[in-house]
Amino acid sequence: MISTSPGTFRWRIVALLFIATTINYIDRQVLSFTMTDELFRKEMLGLSVSEVLNQERVDQFRVEYSKVDSAFKFAYAIGFLLLGWVIDRIGTRRGFSLGILVWSIAAVGTTFVQGLTGLKLMRVMLGLGEAANFPAAIKTVSEWFPRRERSFANGLFNAGTNVGIILTALVVPYIILHFGWRSSFLITGLLGFALLIFWWFTYSKPERNRLVSAGELAYIRSEAPQEPAERVSWLRLLAYKQTWAYAIGKFLTDPIWWFYMAWLPDFFNSNEALDQKLDLKSFGIPFLIIYVVSDAGSIFFGWLSTQLMLRGWSANRARKSTMLLCALCVVPIMYAAKTNSLTVAIALISLATAAHQGWSANMYTFASDLFPKTVTASVASIGGMFGAVGGILLARYSGDIINATGYYPLFIMAGGVYLLALLLIHIVLPRLEPVTLEELR
Repeated sequence: MISTSPGTFRWRIVALLFIATTINYIDRQVLSFTMTDELFRKEMLGLSVSEVLNQERVDQFRVEYSKVDSAFKFAYAIGFLLLGWVIDRIGTRRGFSLGILVWSIAAVGTTFVQGLTGLKLMRVMLGLGEAANFPAAIKTVSEWFPRRERSFANGLFNAGTNVGIILTALVVPYIILHFGWRSSFLITGLLGFALLIFWWFTYSKPERNRLVSAGELAYIRSEAPQEPAERVSWLRLLAYKQTWAYAIGKFLTDPIWWFYMAWLPDFFNSNEALDQKLDLKSFGIPFLIIYVVSDAGSIFFGWLSTQLMLRGWSANRARKSTMLLCALCVVPIMYAAKTNSLTVAIALISLATAAHQGWSANMYTFASDLFPKTVTASVASIGGMFGAVGGILLARYSGDIINATGYYPLFIMAGGVYLLALLLIHIVLPRLEPVTLEELR
């Protein structure tokens, strides 16, 4: 597909977004592996090294971890309120640079925390900065790609989420075991500063980039005329059913991905049903399998939607059919909490995470399919904020649910929520009809 169009520089931009998303997820994912370290748990609870970490204290730590995770997501939601608006007004290059700077300072700052209060403050700052990633990336794709290629491009950069988790699972446990948990935040946090320099000196819009040929620029702009700058308030955007369809999908399904990120290490480390348990020495290969499969799902389902549109399917039919397939693939995960086979649990979770990433790749296109480029980041931020609000609610009570009943209720919810989300999206928006610039004026 790539070779049939004039010029391929836009795919280098996707590679840049992929790298940014990978580092974004490394910095946010470090904590979920570090939280399984006994010394980290003791320090956060204010215990001495010699004190015993009994089950009561483990349960206490889970509840406190839920509060920290909820604070991160609350800040992430607030970050969407601020940074999507900022990116649409000062531009992708400067807006994303601001977000990278804030999250990198927070990532490195976590190295020096002395307890739960400091940890919570750093996670709040991290959430504020990391909220810039997806509005900036989605807006970049809308600027650099015609509509028919966007789901595939979104699937490619979104694959960075899985690579970030894979690298974290492979490298961070090693760092913790050999150099201590503080080093894990310091080393990974420095990656963000390297990204900031790289992004600032390499990114520009296609019409300003000397490496983009006239033929490729014409191809990028082939489906719509250049859009003049428009300033549209969030209140105006919330008046459209297209915004609410996107927000509903994010509110219901984003929290499931957040749950996987925050709790899968603990699930594999503590679930009594499994015939084998994982720890810092053995997380690597299982998480490599889960998130390589997730990467494949992100790319495949993004590609599938694009191919269906190239074969003449409408955006409505192609997107929703692909999302239905994704939703069905998630259903079996409810059995992951009941099986005693580590292998079966890994397989079921791999299928579900792959389907989620495919779902997300198609959800991201809603912002650029349904709205002009000038408000894409704002719409993406609204959806991201709703997703974060859903994540706050789930994160706040996950520890209590796990302590009381185990993981089964959470996996049941994960198995059914995508079908519910798709049904509600279809009820709100039976057809994916774009909002025009004239309507926004």
